[in-house]
Amino acid sequence: MKNLIEIQNLKKYFPIYRGILFRRHIGDVHAIDGVDLVIPPGDTLGLVGESGCGKSTLGRCVLGLIPVTDGKIIFDGMDLTSLNKKSLRNLRRQMQIVFQDPQASLNPRMSVGRIIGEPLEIFKVAKGKELNNRIGELMELVGLEPSMMARYPHEFSGGQKQRIGIARALALNPKFIVCDEPVSALDLSIQAQIINLLQELQDRLKLTYLFIAHDLSVVRHISDAVAVMYLGRIVEYAPSEILYKNPLHPYTQLLLESVPVPDPCMKKTHKLLEGDPPSPTSPPPGCRFHTRCPKRFEPCDITEPENIKVGGSQLVCCHLYSRGVLK
Repeated sequence: MKNLIEIQNLKKYFPIYRGILFRRHIGDVHAIDGVDLVIPPGDTLGLVGESGCGKSTLGRCVLGLIPVTDGKIIFDGMDLTSLNKKSLRNLRRQMQIVFQDPQASLNPRMSVGRIIGEPLEIFKVAKGKELNNRIGELMELVGLEPSMMARYPHEFSGGQKQRIGIARALALNPKFIVCDEPVSALDLSIQAQIINLLQELQDRLKLTYLFIAHDLSVVRHISDAVAVMYLGRIVEYAPSEILYKNPLHPYTQLLLESVPVPDPCMKKTHKLLEGDPPSPTSPPPGCRFHTRCPKRFEPCDITEPENIKVGGSQLVCCHLYSRGVLK
């Protein structure tokens, strides 16, 4: 089956300058540093990792919102990195995003109807009565009453605002949606409702998702596959069921251990991920996780590990497997 999204050796560096009159380039922030991923049509890829590891930057690069430094992003057979602005704009209808903060992503001066209908007006898809009918259909699709379209964002709860953002993303019938931590700003009960809504919409509209989160427990039920990101690189990739049952990389293991468990008996064995990630402006040599890894050994701080295939469908970037310490 042909993949809808193929990311090949993607890199994104943000330059750092010093000085006002005579600006000097003194370094780069290595936000994404050699990422390879694929997303088949109709699937959900969960992208997880700590804050600042490059997840949101990756999502915005895939959508063409920020230019890449190197590598390729192939969407439905077309290399987005080689397209001009006009050609890329024509693809905007097929790619959309749901933002993390529903409050900040909605214009407080626009009614809900105008917010949802704006993409339809920009691309001249509908106008007049047809536009209002389409807005009403989209609101019903995400569980909102069409009679609310004249209201403003401040009149809605956080969960309702996120439903408005989802309706806006669906307006142009896209194939692919980047969900950039869409539930992290919501209460737990509302998180479950939004995730269930996204799953229902995916089944109904045959959507493909890149679901970004910092919590592995959030993506467990919605993702077909999970990629774990650390300091700009993918350290483990596997089908969802396999990764949660048998995590291989020490970072993935610690992320899962860090998920709170409401069981007093688990306190003695509960482990936490300690320390802070190194600065992306000067990543450490060798394995980027070796400064925090409890299982590090001699080659970890010298040699960069390779991606090793384990069990036929699980990829891990760790010397424990490339050097044959574990199998």
